[in-house]
This record gives sequence, structure tokens and C-alpha cells, in this order.
Amino acid sequence: MQRKRLFNVEGDDSLINRKMIKGNVTNLFNLNNVKYQWANKLYRLMMENFWIPEKVSLFDDKRAYDELTPAEQNAYDGILSFLVFLDSIQTNNLPNISDYITAPEVNLILAIQTYQEAVHSQSYAYIIESIIPAEKRAYIYDRWRDDKILLERNKYIAEIYQDFVDERNDKNFARVLIANYLLEGVYFYNGFNFFYNLSSRSLMVGTADEIKYINRDELTHCVIFANIIKEIRAENSTFFSEDEIYEMFAKAVEQEINWSNHIIGDQVLGITPETIEKYTKFIANKRLKDIGMKPMYEGFDENPYAHLEKISDTNGEGNVKGNFFEANVSSYNQSTAVEGWDEI
Repeated sequence: MQRKRLFNVEGDDSLINRKMIKGNVTNLFNLNNVKYQWANKLYRLMMENFWIPEKVSLFDDKRAYDELTPAEQNAYDGILSFLVFLDSIQTNNLPNISDYITAPEVNLILAIQTYQEAVHSQSYAYIIESIIPAEKRAYIYDRWRDDKILLERNKYIAEIYQDFVDERNDKNFARVLIANYLLEGVYFYNGFNFFYNLSSRSLMVGTADEIKYINRDELTHCVIFANIIKEIRAENSTFFSEDEIYEMFAKAVEQEINWSNHIIGDQVLGITPETIEKYTKFIANKRLKDIGMKPMYEGFDENPYAHLEKISDTNGEGNVKGNFFEANVSSYNQSTAVEGWDEI
């Protein structure tokens, strides 16, 4: 693949000739001349989804952390370690993807996503500094050095990203897009539900409030990549291999289940290996349907953590409003502002 020019004097900005990849635009932003209207809607939503990590109080969580069981503390620490990796690698890699997207309206929201991933990294640093005992903080960042299952997870996604950096061809770019979609659409959510589970028992409520905002952002990121993939498939039906997509989904689901059982298992009230498997396969099926593909796990069509949806507030029922900085919260749009949000 050829990286787009920073300023293409021979570019054609007409909508009829615009493509998601391998197009020929000038690379200038004209938001009055947009082909992919979903990107314009997401731009407005993402700009309104501004929040500051330190505005969420974690004062009570420090005491609550000491009240967690050893298994809950281990899961809390380990999930934070994994989340730190996910948003770190996203912040670093998204510009590599944007360099090959030839729709300026999509480049714009990828830039906002990069910023949001950086904010998420700051959120985790704030949580770690506020709650984790000083002697354990460094280990949160370095846990992958000792935890083989965590290292395997981190390496799988990182190596796919690195393959494209080292060899920028169509096959590797297709894999990067699917890997990104899996990261945004599958990898976060058992961890998120762990925090919501604690909050439902009045534990680590501040952490769950922080995670709500990260979760809301990540869902917009999931929408971005679902749409990028769908547009490319519509414009170039042979760019992706469906067999490879299913293979990557199967690997991601296997790793997500193994990791969640490893870090949570059956040691946390309200979470079991059975619910972990049901939820992971349920959400994988949804992500496949969202890019126009058939689900791969028959019978996994119900969310075993549906009772946590009010905690997460991803359906826009207003729970976040009541817990965030009241003076500014009206600017934080409900997620239902995006058409089809309830499908995510």
C-alpha cells in the first residue's frame, strides 16, 4: 500500500470518487463536503464527549480497595494492567492506520480517537496513583513481564500491528483493521464488567464511574472501525478474507476467555467461567453482525451481564449524568444520539 501524501496537489475531492482507502483526495478538511455521513455524526458526538479523569472522585475507593478479597484485588490490578496496554498501543498505532485512510472526514475522527486513547491512559494512571498502594504501582505496568497469559495477549495484537509497520501491504493492513476492531469491540468488555460488578455491590464506585466514560468512548471507537470495515468491503469485496476474519475472531475469543478465567475465574461473586464464555461469545457475535457477517457461535445470543447495563449506562439512561460534574455534564451527549447505537 502507498501512504497518502500530506498535501496532494493532484487530488480530487469530489464525493463520487472518494474512497475509504486508496483514494486520491487533496487531504484537506472540508466538512461541508462529506461522503461518509456517519463520520460526520460521530465527529460531533466525540467532540461533545469531553471529560477529565480527575473530575471523578476516587476518595472512597482507596478504602474500598482494602476491603476487596485477595482474588478481587488481583483481578482489579491485572485488569488495569491489561487496559493500560490496550490504550497505550492504540495511542501509538492509530496514526499508522490514518496514514492510509483517504477520507478526510474519517481521518478527523481517528485523530479524536487518538486523543481519547491518551486520556484513557491518563485515567488509568490516575486510578493507579489514587488507589493502588505505592509498592504495587510499578507492577501494574510491568505485570506482563511475569504473567505469561497477559504477555501472550499483548503480543498477539502488538505483533499484528507491528507486521504492518514493517511491511505495509494490503494483507497486513486488512489484519490491522480487524485486530483494531477486535481490540475495541471484544477485548475491553469482560474487564469493564468486572468493575461494574464491583460497583453493583457498592465497591469501587469511583473506579466504575471512570470506566463508564472510557466505555462510552470505546463504543464510539468500535462504531468507527465497524463502519470503516463495512465501507471497504462495499468498495472492494476482495480486500478482506472472511476466513481470516473468522480465524482472528476465534483467536481473540479464545484469548479473552482464557485471560478472563485466569484473572477472574470463579473467585469473584457474580462472575463465573460460564458467564465469561457466554458474554465473550455473545459480544463477538454482535461485532460480526455489525460488519455484515454471520455470527460464529450458535446459541450465544443473550447477555449474561444484562443486569449491569444500568451501572454502565451505555444505553443512555442517565446514570452517568447523576455522578459526573453537574455543571458541565449537559455537554456529555447521550450515546443514543448516534443512529443505531442500541445495536452496538
